[in-house]
Amino acid sequence: MVRSGDDDQERVGGDSTEKAFEDEYVPPWQKQITLRAMVTGLILSVVFNFIVCKLNLTTGIIPSLNVAAGLLGFAGVRSWTAVIDKCGMLKQPFTRQENTVIQTCVVASSGIAFSSGTASYMLGMSPYVAAQADAGNTPNNTKKLAISWMLPYLFVVSFAGLFSIVALRKMMILKYKLTYPSGTATAYLINCFHTPKGAKLAKKQVGWLFKSFGCSFIFGAVQWLVKREEECGFDKLPTFGSKAYAKRFYFDFSPTYIGVGMLCPYMVNISLLIGAIISWAIMWPMIEAKEGDWYPANLGSSLHGIQGYRVFIAIATMLGDGLFHFGYMLVVTILSFRKKTSRQKDSSGEEGGEEGDEEKVRNEYFLKDRIPNWAAVGGYCAIIVISMIAVPFIFHSLKWYHILVAYLIAPILAFCNSYGSGLTDWSLASNYGKIAILAFSSWVGLENGGVIAGLASCGLMMSIVDSASGLMGDFKTGYLTLASPRSMFVSQLIGTAMGCIITPPIFWIFNSAYKLGDPEGPYPAPYGLVYRGIALLGVEGFGNLPKNCLKLSVWFFFAAVVINLLTQLLKKFETKYRIYRFIPSPMCMAIPFYLGGYFAIDMCLGSLILFGWQTYNKQKAKDFGSALASGLICGNSLWGIPEAVLALAGVKAPFCMKA
Repeated sequence: MVRSGDDDQERVGGDSTEKAFEDEYVPPWQKQITLRAMVTGLILSVVFNFIVCKLNLTTGIIPSLNVAAGLLGFAGVRSWTAVIDKCGMLKQPFTRQENTVIQTCVVASSGIAFSSGTASYMLGMSPYVAAQADAGNTPNNTKKLAISWMLPYLFVVSFAGLFSIVALRKMMILKYKLTYPSGTATAYLINCFHTPKGAKLAKKQVGWLFKSFGCSFIFGAVQWLVKREEECGFDKLPTFGSKAYAKRFYFDFSPTYIGVGMLCPYMVNISLLIGAIISWAIMWPMIEAKEGDWYPANLGSSLHGIQGYRVFIAIATMLGDGLFHFGYMLVVTILSFRKKTSRQKDSSGEEGGEEGDEEKVRNEYFLKDRIPNWAAVGGYCAIIVISMIAVPFIFHSLKWYHILVAYLIAPILAFCNSYGSGLTDWSLASNYGKIAILAFSSWVGLENGGVIAGLASCGLMMSIVDSASGLMGDFKTGYLTLASPRSMFVSQLIGTAMGCIITPPIFWIFNSAYKLGDPEGPYPAPYGLVYRGIALLGVEGFGNLPKNCLKLSVWFFFAAVVINLLTQLLKKFETKYRIYRFIPSPMCMAIPFYLGGYFAIDMCLGSLILFGWQTYNKQKAKDFGSALASGLICGNSLWGIPEAVLALAGVKAPFCMKA
């Protein structure tokens, strides 16, 4: 029997997921959000925020951490409840609904580390990054990064997305039955964890995760021991020769990016390597040969020199890729929306009679704890009013009417993004943010602080669009695990609040210990300069670009559009050989244009390890590959905490390893 908190009983027939849980007690929504769940969520939120922040500050490539969040949440609470149960003090068993709440809270919190823009639009406001861009380096177009304004700004803008489309949850999940692949996969894993067979596998996965975590953490410590000076360490070894090293082709011994490579699709990693070869092995040497002709000599990191080609060609490629996907997803959303609407009109309610018992049970629990529409609309309107008052105090170049326009447009974009991610698992939040930069920076103008206005509006738009799609994906997870929509919504609110509090201090640790945004440093944070470059395009146009930079940028913009168009056409019409799988991603190819190929080599090694493992033992690779990769990422990333503390204390490593 499936029982609710009020001890209602419902028989589940047939061989189904819910049949395995037919004797499981389903607690009411208030008991799904337990103290132990929130404590576990807080601890994991700190860990995952640190990981996301570090990844953002290095390459900006963030793999899906849902599996690790669900797995670690399961391991933490199951271990605790096992001990309490042996003492005879266990009052409430650990359920899959509680596991879902933990995962939702952690992912919502770590999502703030991404959408907060501490490594992108916020970093682009800093005087250090502005000095690299030269143009627009004026007091009203820069802002010193400080927790005193970052934390309240995040609190003001990060919750709006949760209220923007929550009223559409029934339509998205029940009426149109959107897949939300990540949400569905997470639900599948959580359901598996809580079956007897799945629990045994989960314990083994936790073992793999902690073993790889320990090895990765220890290796991070070993790497620090031999890095007394900037030119020392494993990452300074010319593994492919000095000439390749000068072109940023080397293996930097990063367990983090080996793990990321194991989690990312093969074509993502290959695209990164292709982009590094095209740029650093072919294009940049050719352009550098034009120094003194195309651009003045000895400009260093100025955007008027070679750095300008690296940044603006990357921006053009990303914009081409982003605008194509924006248009494509808009078309897909409209066509799918119309098709589903007409299908439902034709069926005239006949689908309801074909519902299986499993779907009836899930629908019952999903509709049971309603979130009032007046609460959603009222919450969003309250946030608009607060933002119109508070944000102009933080960013003087943004006026109340700019903010009002952004909040009126945002729900439409949030719906498009949420619907699109439900169909394809693509979230285009960063692309909507880039469009906002161009629109608002151009509207405000350079003299009135248009660079800061554009970057701040990017944060507002990105936060709303990203959190809205994340919430709807979590509703799908909750639907498939019988977790209450109300508990999902509340855990999202709690996780978002955690992220707003945790992210600024973690960023401050990095910002105090290292020079963030230095292209030659350990944390180049490439998107800081990229996002500022987009804002400069908005306020100044293309007049200040180096010679022939605009022509090359236009070519790469259209190349990105053509590559994506070709990929979609092959997906639709070519089925036998599936050639589209071997077409690289323009967005991924653009990332190494600024950074080089060292991290792409790490990630390709991760793909190679996973491929070899799958060839040797496919089932074992499937069961434990994600756990191993997550451990590598967590261990090496968390070594960054003591490393940053040592850097702040002025402690230097005892040894120096040089080639």
